[in-house]
Amino acid sequence: MPPLNAFFEDAIRITPQGNNKYSAHLRSEWCIGTVPHGGYTAAVFYNLAQIHFAHAHTKQYDAPASPISIQLSFLRRTATGPATLEVEDVKIGARTSTIHVKLLQPSEKQPDQLQVNVAGYITVSPPTAEVGISAATGWTLHPTPAPGSLAGGKVDLPALGRTGNDGAWTKLNPPFPEFRRAAAQLELYGPGTGKSQRQHTGTMAVDQWARFRPGGDQSGRWTDAAVAYLVDMFPMALDGLDTMSATAVAKAKGEPVSEQMAKFWYPTVTLNIDMKKRLPAGGVEWLYSRIVTKVVRDGRTDLDVTVLDENGEVIALSTQVGLVVSASRNVGSRKLDKL
Repeated sequence: MPPLNAFFEDAIRITPQGNNKYSAHLRSEWCIGTVPHGGYTAAVFYNLAQIHFAHAHTKQYDAPASPISIQLSFLRRTATGPATLEVEDVKIGARTSTIHVKLLQPSEKQPDQLQVNVAGYITVSPPTAEVGISAATGWTLHPTPAPGSLAGGKVDLPALGRTGNDGAWTKLNPPFPEFRRAAAQLELYGPGTGKSQRQHTGTMAVDQWARFRPGGDQSGRWTDAAVAYLVDMFPMALDGLDTMSATAVAKAKGEPVSEQMAKFWYPTVTLNIDMKKRLPAGGVEWLYSRIVTKVVRDGRTDLDVTVLDENGEVIALSTQVGLVVSASRNVGSRKLDKL
């Protein structure tokens, strides 16, 4: 039997190079246009943290350390191909440790020089050190998600996966798949497109259930590293932003909205991930996400993502700052068809 999520694990592979330096190879299948997807890049950093502690701090903990918090700044657009990753040990502690991480690639203007494209901080902790108070806060999703067919409005996930429909939920086809190729690595189900969900709720909030399908692998499962990809994967939310952006530009230019569709890119500026609950070693089939945008102003937007498991327990929380820019800034001088 092939290893779990082999296609994904190969795409986030980290190779130690010595002296707190590592290498990776960013893959075109995980791109938005010509730029590696932000969540995919976060998954590369997730794996970097695990490999670094397994390689450089073998005796620090009695169990493998994994990220509980990731804070990344996307300084410049990344590219497919080789990447150098550097780690600085900022704090090595008994319960938590924090590292400063960088992803470097050749400068587009000076290819013989490396530049920092992504930088950030990652805090790790082993599960054996995660002890202390746990308490219910009474928090629930509001508004309540669209109903499925089971008692209390719960979605029948086996039926949804088997037939593509359950209650208000249906299988979705993410828009602009040629440009957003990273979205091909999962199956999405929701109570309508981003535009229709927005019209129904009157807000920029989108709900989705998702199954991981890296490289088309029907046995794919969500793992902790894959969650880092999921928190930045919300095609239907971008569908709503596309409609809103196209409408605004069309109104300003006096053109039909249709002429402005598929002309936008939403690059991540900062991405923060709070990993709340570790998934089992074998992963899980289904994860739910709610994606909320509160304000879009001056070409800048916010995104708030909550990830839950089938039991309604919070797996991860994420916030990010993103831009709304022309898709031409993604491709630039790069050729999309050669990736």
